[in-house]
Amino acid sequence: MSRPARRRVAVVGTGAIVSGSHLSALRAHAERVELVAAVDVDQGRLDAFRELAGDEVAGFTSVDEMLDAVRPDLVLIGTPPSLHREQTVAALKTGAWVLCEKPLTLSLAEYDEIAAAEEASGAYASVIFQHRYGSGAVHARELITSGELGAPRVAHCQTTWHRDAAYYAVPWRGTWASEGGGPTMGHGIHQYDLLLHLLGPWAEIRAMAARLVHDTESEDVSTALVRFENGALATVVNSVLSPDEVSRIRIDCADATVELTHLYGHRNEDWTYTPAPHVASERADAWRTPTADVPSSHAAQLGALLDAYDNGVRPPGSGADARATLEFAAALYKSAFTGHAVLAGEIAPGDPFYPAMHGDHPHWAPKERV
Repeated sequence: MSRPARRRVAVVGTGAIVSGSHLSALRAHAERVELVAAVDVDQGRLDAFRELAGDEVAGFTSVDEMLDAVRPDLVLIGTPPSLHREQTVAALKTGAWVLCEKPLTLSLAEYDEIAAAEEASGAYASVIFQHRYGSGAVHARELITSGELGAPRVAHCQTTWHRDAAYYAVPWRGTWASEGGGPTMGHGIHQYDLLLHLLGPWAEIRAMAARLVHDTESEDVSTALVRFENGALATVVNSVLSPDEVSRIRIDCADATVELTHLYGHRNEDWTYTPAPHVASERADAWRTPTADVPSSHAAQLGALLDAYDNGVRPPGSGADARATLEFAAALYKSAFTGHAVLAGEIAPGDPFYPAMHGDHPHWAPKERV
């Protein structure tokens, strides 16, 4: 079977995440993709990126101009979150597939606009949730979903990071209009997306959120209790107030505890399996992580998307799958701000938390600018 032609790729935004993670991912798949264009409103930053990526990469300061001139197969988006919906929809309308940094949108309403654009164009938009794609995560999901570790019972999901005042001095950080939320949307979303990927659909959330340190519109810490459809109970913590930074997932199943401890990315060695006392050592030995060690990364997710493109099927991290993670964020905010439990599927058109994560709550709505 002949190999498909190299996909023509454009990047939108040329800041650190694109010049670092996305560019290295493209180079890792150089036999499958060709970077043909880059877009940035900052000409100096664009020029610096083209020098790094290669002068053959065409430069543009307008997304629409680039789409008209280049007609790429795939668009990688690494701009501030408030631009994601508009840029994703524009790319989809030309028939290009999209791989966008998280969050794909700032609300469920915006997400559903993208779903409509997908339906109209036949192209797909995926969101970067790279922690799903490392070999350790793939292995853990196979063990859990197959029932090999027994029924999941208790879980902990922890994103305890630290961000100082200088971090929030960047103009587009800390506001609902630009980021859609605080660490619940911008930091912990990677970890609880992986939790949902491992445990399946959630059913109910009870949450709290607070501004304890930073002068932002959104929270700087949130906590949640979660009930999953399979009966498992979990705690989720999202913080930018924690000097000792760690990202952690622990799932206690009937026959084993599986743990992942890392910070911004994991390898096989970051996963451990502890068998229950009744489990034979021969069975536990079979749980060890696979020989091949694929780190969680943009490169791993890009490879999965290219496989889907070659096969003409919906890529992972898109559609209802990705929407479920965004719905989790919306439900966490609604529960935290209203003080009530929120059920899966509850937030629909007409609910104040459907068009905005703050739900226009008097204490949490955007501040008036003077």
